[in-house]
Amino acid sequence: MMQAGRIAITGVGETPFVRARPKSLLEMTVEASLGAIADAGLKPADIDGFVVNRNSHSADEIGFALGIDRRPFSAITDTVGGTGPTGSALTLAHLAIEAGLCRHVLVPYGFQATRPGGPYGFHSREPLKADLEMPVGYFGQPSYFATMANRYAYEHGLSEEELASVSIPFRKWAELTPSAQKREPMDLAGYRKSPMISAPFRVADCCLMTDAGAAYVVSAADVARDAPHPVVAVEGLGLGTTRWPHAMMFTQAPSIFDFPGRESAAAAFAMAGVGAGDLDLAQIYDGFSISALVQAEQLGLCGEGEGGRFFHSGAAMPGGRMPVNTSGGHMSGGYLPGITLLIEGVRQLRGGRGAAQVPDARLCAVTGLGGNSHATTILARH
Repeated sequence: MMQAGRIAITGVGETPFVRARPKSLLEMTVEASLGAIADAGLKPADIDGFVVNRNSHSADEIGFALGIDRRPFSAITDTVGGTGPTGSALTLAHLAIEAGLCRHVLVPYGFQATRPGGPYGFHSREPLKADLEMPVGYFGQPSYFATMANRYAYEHGLSEEELASVSIPFRKWAELTPSAQKREPMDLAGYRKSPMISAPFRVADCCLMTDAGAAYVVSAADVARDAPHPVVAVEGLGLGTTRWPHAMMFTQAPSIFDFPGRESAAAAFAMAGVGAGDLDLAQIYDGFSISALVQAEQLGLCGEGEGGRFFHSGAAMPGGRMPVNTSGGHMSGGYLPGITLLIEGVRQLRGGRGAAQVPDARLCAVTGLGGNSHATTILARH
């Protein structure tokens, strides 16, 4: 069984978040990787492990571009969306370091919204969707998650003001974050001016389109003490899955918004020996406003059916009792699934976020949603 605190995240790096960038996916991934390695106080030659995503470049390609001769450990995560870099990659890095196979593992991730098909191309390649759903117009993530929001509203109630209260605090945090992709102020009136995409979703309820790269370095706890930053240890890891293939989850699962978030949160909290009440802040996967709302409930920030009231209370706002997505998240900060939320958690616990710093932040939860999978990670400052 994996033990808490045996690994730490020692370096983080990102490229600028932009709508479209002329650089290739590999160039952006390598740029972010070099930034993360330098941030850890290391050289590329110090990296002896890789965990890459199946939708990204291989460890061989990235290692060669970084000028690394030896790669004694490499692995590929097979989970989609935010679960890969926030849960699966950390689990693999943890296992490799505990087994003595490596000391410093690089987790790189690149995303290119402007590639042919963009994020919609992934779903269009699924035969069930192409044969049965696309012909009747049920296609694209906004439509999938709008259906989820409508069902949630039917079961629990969800007013327009409550739905708006999810995206508004993330924009407030983005205003305080110079690297955020969307920093224009937005209140309820501004939210209502946002174009309707798929009722009840407006543009403001949806994640951004981003071309960028991100990466982080996972190190053994004993060598992490030599890093140039305060040690941010991985105290808890939890992964949850459902039986439903990704192609079926939006139409065939018994509940359209029952992510396995409670399962992953319970495992992560148990491993860390803490509970939701101990958290100082959270970074919650916000592909859409409804997914952030449901995950807040599953993480234990509020009760089931209370997510709308939680956000409407101002709890997630700057200065609120439970800050959420303090970089602007995926809806205002930048959309690199999951990994940027983990990086923001690390930066908050280091204490260097300037105007956006959460006072006395020492314990942070990060969630990653991959549709039929879910990850919860507990980070702690030592």
